[in-house]
Order: sequence, then structure tokens, then C-alpha cells
Amino acid sequence: MSYYFAIVGTRDSPIYEAAIGNPLKDDGKHLHQFVLHAALDFVDDIMWTTPNMYLRVVDKFNDWFVSAFVSAGNIRFMLLHDSKNEDGIRNFFTDVHELYVKSLMNPFYEVNDPIDNPAFDLKVRTIARRYL
Repeated sequence: MSYYFAIVGTRDSPIYEAAIGNPLKDDGKHLHQFVLHAALDFVDDIMWTTPNMYLRVVDKFNDWFVSAFVSAGNIRFMLLHDSKNEDGIRNFFTDVHELYVKSLMNPFYEVNDPIDNPAFDLKVRTIARRYL
């Protein structure tokens, strides 16, 4: 299985990105970013129609699915994946959201700043191994 995960800030810029598992087929990181960025419009439309934070699959591109999760502060968690695993993806998003909230409590972190903490990256990858 292969996944590309991104946390997108309120200004539509990625604040964290990670390729998880086997590299996704086709072009590369730029194509994955493009697919996730294109799905942001769908996320923005859907997030106002549902009270749920987990939006499930919001877009499909070729054989890839884009799942999304929106925080209360309009931070979008997006996952590009090639197989469906609804429960695992929901649990992954919930745990990563909790991890993000903990990083927000750091007095030196400001919203929309890139997250380049190696401990955060390691914990995201550990959560991914557990659920995805």
C-alpha cells in the first residue's frame, strides 16, 4: 500500500507532507501535491454541509482516492491512497489530529507554520503503520 499525507493550513499551503509506505505509482511528489491541491475545492464545499470532521473520500483521480479530515480551526488533513480502508483511515486521521493539537499547544508554534519536527514526523509514520 502507498499513501501521501498532507496537512494543509488555512492559507491553502501545505504545512506538513509525508510519503508513507511504498512510493505511489506514476510521476512523483509534484503530481501528488497537485491532486491533493485540486481536491481542496471539494473539501471546502463538503465541510460546510456536514457536522462531521471526517469527510471520507472527497475526490478520485485515476486509481487514487483522496480522503479528508477537517479540524475545528479549518486545518485540512488529506490523504492520497490507492485502496479503501475507511476505518483505518478514520483512526489515522483522529490520532494525527490529536498529535497536531498537541503541537499547537507549543507556545513557539504558530498556526500555518511548517511542521519540520522530526519527532512529529516519526509519530505520524508510527500511526500510519498502525492503521494504514
